[in-house]
Amino acid sequence: MQTLNRSLIAGAMTLAAMTTGISQAQAQFALSDRFVDADGDLVADIPEDASQWIDPDTLVFAYTPVEDPAVYAEVWDGFLEHMEEVTGKKVQFFPVQSNSAQIEAMRAGRLHVAGFNTGSNPLAVACAGYRPFTMMAAEDGSFGYEMEIITHPGSDIDEVEDIRGRTLTHTSETSNSGFKAPTALMASEFGMVSGEDYEVDFSGKHDNSVLGVANQDYAVATVANSVKGRMIDRGVIDADQLEVIYRSDTFPTTSYGTVHNLAPELQEAIQEAFFSFEWEGSALEEEFGRNGEEQFIPITFQEHWAVIRQIDEANGVEYDCN
Repeated sequence: MQTLNRSLIAGAMTLAAMTTGISQAQAQFALSDRFVDADGDLVADIPEDASQWIDPDTLVFAYTPVEDPAVYAEVWDGFLEHMEEVTGKKVQFFPVQSNSAQIEAMRAGRLHVAGFNTGSNPLAVACAGYRPFTMMAAEDGSFGYEMEIITHPGSDIDEVEDIRGRTLTHTSETSNSGFKAPTALMASEFGMVSGEDYEVDFSGKHDNSVLGVANQDYAVATVANSVKGRMIDRGVIDADQLEVIYRSDTFPTTSYGTVHNLAPELQEAIQEAFFSFEWEGSALEEEFGRNGEEQFIPITFQEHWAVIRQIDEANGVEYDCN
């Protein structure tokens, strides 16, 4: 099994500019004109005009659509009850089916608190006014997951080079490990350009890709190994149904945050709910403890998502919020 070369980003940025004709300056991160960033932290400021604040009776929360929403409604139930106690608001779980639907719901004002997957963060911040402030971590503060390229036994795909001329299954175009990082990787490290040296298709979600490879519907796919690990632990698939031919360095995992125009005191109360939550004995501990996660830690989009913005830049991503 191969691992990520740390020169991936620099090499991919150069190659992407050459092959796509998009300059780095054109692909650099920028907020929509709808938002103000006076403090330069790359996220939308809370409006100064109090008349622009929203203070809903019911807060709507959505978790990134990586697996069965019905499963995660139960996983988050105890935490949302805690948020109700801290904020004094009702909290409703909103099961979303795609990253784009989740971003659009926040942009349209229907979603107030959310966990966005790694790759969706820049688009959610730029276009929906998302303000991430926390993510899950281990007891020692370590965090993250790795992108893996997986296949199934008997596929005749033993190394990344064997993907040439075949179809590589991604999850969605907004996913970091499901699309963005491996696309940059394939070009910079292996000299294979998406759509030219190999074909692509999309499964929609990480669990679809994992199941598809395990059941031999897909020959090879790119996934977040945190999702794969939870599915193995729950007995959805067996570990011996998969083979890993590539594993990346560690990326930040799902972030959690609020829409920018919630009333400031309410945003503070929501943050308090995350940081005061008691993990021990909770459904969150049972589910995410499988990945070694057992607390919420403070993060900033500017610092912790720098590598993801670089990957977007390498792929020539532009944040079109129209």
